[in-house]
Order: sequence, then structure tokens, then C-alpha cells
Amino acid sequence: MKSLRLSQNAVRIARRGYAEGASDKLRLNFALPTEALYKNVEVTQVNIPASLGDMGILANHAPSVEQLKPGVVDIIGNDGTSKQYFVAGGFAIMQPDATLSINAVEAFDIEDFDASAVRSKLAEAEKVASGSGTEQEIAEAKIELEVLEALSAILK
Repeated sequence: MKSLRLSQNAVRIARRGYAEGASDKLRLNFALPTEALYKNVEVTQVNIPASLGDMGILANHAPSVEQLKPGVVDIIGNDGTSKQYFVAGGFAIMQPDATLSINAVEAFDIEDFDASAVRSKLAEAEKVASGSGTEQEIAEAKIELEVLEALSAILK
């Protein structure tokens, strides 16, 4: 009987809720190992490339932890302007207090990329990934392909 009460308590604790009483504004922390791009900055919305699909995060979003795939983190400020960063991966953690923390190994401003250079690197990676290299080179090229394909789709 005691174990039944414990499991009922566990179910109540594990119940997922929405960000009740949260502010109208989303607070963003966006950190890399070498710097913080955003530290407790109020924004309207952040769109992330979650591994299960792209998603938009607002202040009242349900608490969650999302793995990021290669793609664009799009930050929409309170003034409606958008700032975009390309990330190769990472994690986004939405807290119940309307705080979103994004942690990535690296992030690059989309405006810093040259579409023709990306297409050229993509062609090289496709050649290696199709079998013209060692097993390790092929594996590395497949990872590079995933990142370059995501970046190429954004820069079109």
C-alpha cells in the first residue's frame, strides 16, 4: 500500500504544467563556452531548430528541454527586429519562470556566411561521404554534410 501512495505522489510531481504566472516577456540566456551572446535579455519570441522539429518559444511556453539540431536560432526582439544565429547543435531549456536558456558549442551570425562558399564545401563533403575516403573521413563528412545542408537551405 505504501508503494502505491509513493507512485501516486510521483505522478502528481511529474505532471507537466504551463508557465503559470509568467511574465509577458521571454527572458533569454544564450551562451557559448567562450561568451554569453544574451544574458537575461527580454525578447518576444525565439524560434529554435529542435531535433523533433522547429519550434517557436513564447513567454508562456511549457517547461521543456530540447536538443538542437543544425539550424537557425531566430531571436525576435521586443521591437520586432530579428537576429539569426546558425548553431550546429546544443540544448534549449525552458523554465517555468519564462526564462529560456540556450547552450551551444558555437553560434555564428547568419550574415557572416557566403552562400557560394557553403555550396562549394557541401560538394566536397558529398564527394567524401559517398565513399572516396577512409572510414573515419566518411563518418566526419556525413556529420559535415548534415550541418552544411542545413546551412545551405537557410542561405538560399
